[in-house]
Amino acid sequence: MTASTPWRRFSSLSPSWLFALPALLVYAAVVLYPSVAGMLYAFTDWSGIGEDRSFVGLSNLAALFDDEQAMGSIGNTLLLTVAVVVVQNGVGLLLALGVHAKLKSRAVLRAVFFAPVVVSPVMVAFLWKYVYTPDPSAGLNGLLGLDVDWLGNPSVALWSIAGMVVWQYAGYSMVIFLAGLEGVPRELHEAAMIDGAGTLQRFRYVTWPLLAPALTINLMLSTIGGLKLFDQVFAATNGGPGYATETLSTVLYKQAFVFGKFGYSTAIALVLALFVAAVSLVQVYYLRRREVSQ
Repeated sequence: MTASTPWRRFSSLSPSWLFALPALLVYAAVVLYPSVAGMLYAFTDWSGIGEDRSFVGLSNLAALFDDEQAMGSIGNTLLLTVAVVVVQNGVGLLLALGVHAKLKSRAVLRAVFFAPVVVSPVMVAFLWKYVYTPDPSAGLNGLLGLDVDWLGNPSVALWSIAGMVVWQYAGYSMVIFLAGLEGVPRELHEAAMIDGAGTLQRFRYVTWPLLAPALTINLMLSTIGGLKLFDQVFAATNGGPGYATETLSTVLYKQAFVFGKFGYSTAIALVLALFVAAVSLVQVYYLRRREVSQ
């Protein structure tokens, strides 16, 4: 009787859980276990070589908050995230509204606007290094008639990175908003038009409330992507000039693979992961409430 109890419990699982079980086991072995085991290194002084390490408690976390470079990178990360989230979703919504209209070329435009998303972030960074060339007669300077060192000026470099990210991922936000627009019943617009509502009124009172689920997804994805941003920054500026574009992810990388402080870098990764999780939970809470209230 006792020996058959585990089998009975296993056989009582619904078919959906049985199909998902192999994937869950692989996920636990490949993602969950390494992540939990890696967290333990945040409380050691491991150099990344060999097994020689000792427990240092919260020393790495204390060092993080005393590290001027790391604290500056937190501010850069937050500014970059806010800029990317606001501009990317604003541009994505405008593009979605544009290609949702009855245009003959809308299928081509959708493909063109989405194309940068599938390009490697490192390739995008190198492409934009040519666009941001300080040469007044070339790139963006030549186009606008300016003389700006886009990636070499500390006051401009961070926003140049933000522009690069928005260019690449605005099409991703567009697709999600477009899916939301496709789900808005045409009958609601027709009823609003009969009642005398104009274009802006129909958008505000009909389209915008029904885009709440798409907005939730876009805000979540763009926020998490902004907080973890690494590839474009590392390839374009390597955190420079000075620490002007340093993010938590680039600081993490340098502490681990340049200075050999794997324990300290793991502590930074732990703080970053907890911060991303906290921001995501707060966003989900308020955005879901907004969806229900619409």
